[in-house]
Amino acid sequence: MLNGFDSLLDKLAAVCRLITGTSLVVLTVIFGWLVFGRYVLNATPTWVEQVALLLVMVIAFLGAAVGIHDSNHLAVTFFRSAVPSSIRTLLVVITDVLLAGFGGLMLWYGAQLTQFKWGSMIPLINLPEGLRSLPLTVGGGLIMLFSIGHLLRLLQGRDTRTDSIEE
Repeated sequence: MLNGFDSLLDKLAAVCRLITGTSLVVLTVIFGWLVFGRYVLNATPTWVEQVALLLVMVIAFLGAAVGIHDSNHLAVTFFRSAVPSSIRTLLVVITDVLLAGFGGLMLWYGAQLTQFKWGSMIPLINLPEGLRSLPLTVGGGLIMLFSIGHLLRLLQGRDTRTDSIEE
């Protein structure tokens, strides 16, 4: 059953990579259009800034979730690497529990913010303002799921993270 959960998490991470990669390409293209419009056409496309803000939110929060899944997020491992293996395992568990809790809070409060702001519109692009916080909500839920996945693998002795429990 947990192999199926791991497979689901891997697929979710792959979808997030695809979305963040596509968002990065779109962000680059629209900023190219902004520069072209401003300096060549002398007509600045005003919608680019609002779309770029949405794309940055998607890239940041989904990218952070993938970083949790792949265990390549920003981490300070000096202290964890300096302690004995038994304490190191405890620190990894504490970190995963804290990350799962933090992701849960992001999910909960992000959902409330998204719901609260959904009724108003983003100027210039006429989309719901709640879209700005939707990546926070989704990213938080994914961080929570990916952290729970790490905890389950750790409890089963199947954790493959190299900086966490090496002997």
